[in-house]
Amino acid sequence: MKTMLVLLIFAGTAFYSHAQDALAIVRQSRNRINAATTLTRSRWTITAKNGSTTEWLINQYSKDGASGNSRTIVEFVQPARVAGTRFLTIEEGDASNQWIFLPSIEKVRRIAASEGSGSFMGTDLSYDDISSSDRDPNLDTHVILREETYNGKLCYVIESRPKNSSYQYSKMVQWIEKSNWVNHKVELYDKRGAHVKTLVILELRDVQGRLSPVRTRMITTEKGTSTTIIVEDLRYDQNIPESVFSTSYLETGKVR
Repeated sequence: MKTMLVLLIFAGTAFYSHAQDALAIVRQSRNRINAATTLTRSRWTITAKNGSTTEWLINQYSKDGASGNSRTIVEFVQPARVAGTRFLTIEEGDASNQWIFLPSIEKVRRIAASEGSGSFMGTDLSYDDISSSDRDPNLDTHVILREETYNGKLCYVIESRPKNSSYQYSKMVQWIEKSNWVNHKVELYDKRGAHVKTLVILELRDVQGRLSPVRTRMITTEKGTSTTIIVEDLRYDQNIPESVFSTSYLETGKVR
């Protein structure tokens, strides 16, 4: 019995350490691009099941605050039918607040937490997906499943399960490169445990000394649709006025 007890103690310690290592890896991956602000202009191509496409031009501004909160504005530039649409996310700890301005109704509307799993403007990304890169790693439980080669890169394969059952996914499986912490692929599973979406990084580029994703794709497995995001302009540590991250800017598009 004493031998069995020792084995259980060591087994439990090894699992705990493994879980701690997984958390550290995910945290390192999320924080690997150290920038106070990020500005991008990107082209989004939404591909329907029948192969038809819709293309958008989007500006995005992100900023980290001194208190640890992160703010992101997504602003639609083209085509004309969506131009002027703006979306604001403010993340602080486990709280996420989101608002959207739709020119067609000339009104700012707050996105309820229950809408997080809904499609963002008809794309393959949900409202929650838009802010997923800023998701606090402590909100999930992480376990290293294995190590394997993905596209010629040796990766940790890590399973992450939300601690809060209200989150739209039951688990996320990530392929994080061992040498540089780049997250190359994420599989997303619904509440039934079905694999519903996959996010893949298709191209990386060195921007201001930071290895940055410039072409990504979200694929909805069951629908056979996808959304491809190609970054045309990317800048770090530019000055972004604090007033940009406000409902006033959402409504007017003007800095006050």
